Amino acid sequence: MSANLFTDLRSIVLDTVTSLYPDLGAEHLARIEITPTREAAHGDVATNAALIAAKPLGQKPRDLADALAASLRTRPDITKAEPAGPGFVNLTLDARVWQAQLPTILRTGEAFGASTLGQGARVNVEYVSANPTGPIHVGHTRGTVVGDALANLLEKIGYRVTREFYMNDSGAQVIALAWSVYWRYLQALGTTMTEADFAAATPTGLQYGGDYLVPLGAELASTYGTDLAGQGLTVAAPDLWLQTVRDFAVAAMMTLIRDDLAALNVHHEIFTSEGALIADGKIERALATLDAAGLLYEGVLEPPKGKTPDDWEPREQTLFRSTDFGDDVDRPVRKSDGSNTYFANDIAYHADKIARGYDLLIDVLGADHGGHIKRMQAAVLALRGNSKATLEIVLCQIVRILKGGQPMRMSKRAGTYIALRDLIDEVGPDVVRFIMLMRKSDAQMEFDLDAAVAQTRENPVFYVQYAHARCRSVLRAAAAMPELGDTSDAGLATTDLATLTAPEELALIRRLASWPRLIESAALAREPHRIGFFLYDLAGDFHALWNAGRTETTLRFIQTEAPDATRARLALVAATAVVIRSGLAVMGVAPAEEMR
Repeated sequence: MSANLFTDLRSIVLDTVTSLYPDLGAEHLARIEITPTREAAHGDVATNAALIAAKPLGQKPRDLADALAASLRTRPDITKAEPAGPGFVNLTLDARVWQAQLPTILRTGEAFGASTLGQGARVNVEYVSANPTGPIHVGHTRGTVVGDALANLLEKIGYRVTREFYMNDSGAQVIALAWSVYWRYLQALGTTMTEADFAAATPTGLQYGGDYLVPLGAELASTYGTDLAGQGLTVAAPDLWLQTVRDFAVAAMMTLIRDDLAALNVHHEIFTSEGALIADGKIERALATLDAAGLLYEGVLEPPKGKTPDDWEPREQTLFRSTDFGDDVDRPVRKSDGSNTYFANDIAYHADKIARGYDLLIDVLGADHGGHIKRMQAAVLALRGNSKATLEIVLCQIVRILKGGQPMRMSKRAGTYIALRDLIDEVGPDVVRFIMLMRKSDAQMEFDLDAAVAQTRENPVFYVQYAHARCRSVLRAAAAMPELGDTSDAGLATTDLATLTAPEELALIRRLASWPRLIESAALAREPHRIGFFLYDLAGDFHALWNAGRTETTLRFIQTEAPDATRARLALVAATAVVIRSGLAVMGVAPAEEMR
């Protein structure tokens, strides 16, 4: 057996099916699965092979299940094969099959679960991509964690992953940032202007009022003195200072954002600037490519839903034929005044990613971007040329932060929202990451700060960390007992495991053995939250065995009167710790050696 028991079992079933029914086509064989049973009474695993084969072979599923079960019973590692339901076959494996998983885990270490399924395909995962106007806030945090864990997942199954951050560093919001920093600069100089007077002098008012801009104003004052200010320390003509302050502010914000991300153990390989795409002419080149392919035209869109003829002014715009690629309507890329739409910039950005040779593009976006999915996928299909690049979008719903049962108040330093740093200060980065991955990304969630620090089973972070800490405690105690011999992972991998036959022990091993299957399915579904659920269930199995040992001495991990049985159970404990660490590594969470 290999490191992926379920892959091995599937191969056995496929061999049996093809020997019985050689005419069954490859497309049907590809749909045959091996899955864990939900109840131990139904065996260890089940296969749908008879259901899949019934229609193309023109036979009843139950008849095929009977024949398949009879053949599988002859396999030495299968102790029972029984037809079930409308055509499933439930299989019970010899205990030795499960016991043999422990040495594999111990020898493989935290790489257990890794595979070559991705075959080295290049994947670009873009996530966070916050406007560089302030600190990372809670609104970004869920997508940040989901994107980072998803990148880890894809690497685990053999993809070559690039983590990318798209900087929206052009447009009105960056101009508004520059004005807000300029206000802090004038304050640092000691201006007598009131905030209201200054806001009245700006194009759109004072939009960013957080304290995080105060140091920036002081640094500008130290560097430039009064050179950027008008007479009497008032507002100077924007031509004198706007570009300087804008560039300074964006650079300072990106430094702040990188520091925030690093505090959450998030690191991107590439930061792409929207402003640089514009300056390099990539927007115009991307649109020219679409135009040359006959995919742009001048036209008038139908009024949007909810509009009436009285408030809808039809204007001719340059439209992209996105309906040719599955979109609902064609989309504007240039406005009636000739300026580009935001969609045009997004088209150019994805054209740039395609040109860099990625096989798969994954964008992790907020749920409010759901309407952008079809148009962006259409643009990628139109632009990819000879490439086989595809675009997938993972949506993340909002998170409500609760403290004392009430929504957490905004951060003073951030201004109008809760900053990521405030959340990290409350519970730590590991808790933030784990909790954010305990629900599917497109489902709304509440992050209860009080529950996140509670030391109870209801707190998944504590529950999983406690299981690992218990494992490490047992292994430390065993290491201090010379009569047990070598209790390192390598040493325990050579242990006789024949005594591991109790239902609780085998249940734990079954869970450990399902880790490679789980990680592949989570990666292919783009659902990193499955890792958190798996670890919680694994911790539950381990804690249950720990508690059973309190009343049943033969289940205790350390039995001083039975060193051989003790070594077998230590192998189980060590393998559990390995898989927990492997899972936590995917989540970006550090394992706990002990609980304080």
